[in-house]
Amino acid sequence: QVQLVESGGGLVQAGGSLRLSCAASGRTLSLYAMGWFRQAPGKEREPVAAITWPYSGMYYTDPVKGRFTIARDNAANTFYLQMNSLKAEDTGVYYCAASRLGRAMFRSDNYDVWGQGTQVTVSS
Repeated sequence: QVQLVESGGGLVQAGGSLRLSCAASGRTLSLYAMGWFRQAPGKEREPVAAITWPYSGMYYTDPVKGRFTIARDNAANTFYLQMNSLKAEDTGVYYCAASRLGRAMFRSDNYDVWGQGTQVTVSS
């Protein structure tokens, strides 16, 4: 049993920053990967970033490389997405996800646990 709760979304002007948090509870030692996904209005859900273990791999998709950073606080059992230099096209609902299945980090069907989502709106 794993549960995820996101927080930190909001309204920000272009060029600004936000930090999203994903608090995990339950049997997190069994996880292969955790990731961030986002969904803009009228578009399909897309991957943003992910971390895998035990190989400690960190991955980012092209639209956010150099601007977004992920981190995990093992003691607090919290997964973070730091978003800098935000653009209007970053607007969407952001979801935290965890996988007990495998390490296909950018495939939605690899993740079997999802948070409720948090809205990020970037104004220009």
